[in-house]
Amino acid sequence: MRENEIGTIVVETAIAVHRELGPGLLETVYEVVLAGELQNKGLKVERQVSVPIVFKGIRFDEGFRADIIVDQKVIVELKSVERVTAAHKKQVQTYLRLTGCKLGYLLNFGEALMKSGITRCVNGLEE
Repeated sequence: MRENEIGTIVVETAIAVHRELGPGLLETVYEVVLAGELQNKGLKVERQVSVPIVFKGIRFDEGFRADIIVDQKVIVELKSVERVTAAHKKQVQTYLRLTGCKLGYLLNFGEALMKSGITRCVNGLEE
């Protein structure tokens, strides 16, 4: 399955989860539920993935933790905040660059409407 196909499933599933649970819960609640729903749809889902980084030739095993990686192709970063900032968006872009993944989503479950809380990020993805 290609990145955009996975992305469509992620977005549709996030909207359904938000519709069912509503805004304002802890990020971990949305993470567990979203991951479970994506797995039920046949996708390979990894949660809290430790991603190493190399800086000046030194490898750091705990560079960062990705909230969810789907099919080893799409990074999903979850928030449950009043408003997403530019720093949150840059965070996802950095994750994409460091992992080599081409598609990522920043999903803010704190929004009243999930549609308003979806930010799509790309890194060299051919549309």
